[in-house]
Amino acid sequence: MKELDQLVKMANQIAANFSFHSDGVQRLADHLARFWAPAMRSQLQEYADTGGEGLDEMVREALKTLKAA
Repeated sequence: MKELDQLVKMANQIAANFSFHSDGVQRLADHLARFWAPAMRSQLQEYADTGGEGLDEMVREALKTLKAA
């Protein structure tokens, strides 16, 4: 499995864990900012910006939150 595929899979799994919280998008954004290396976030952001096939909508929203910060 390629590194990008792993990042997508991990981000989607984390999103699923936070999906039960009303502030799940913010929790996910915080998690990505705190625990993911900048290169990992950048790679995932670039993927989302070019279509992001397979990315959960919550991941997309969290990335938008991080981009706006």
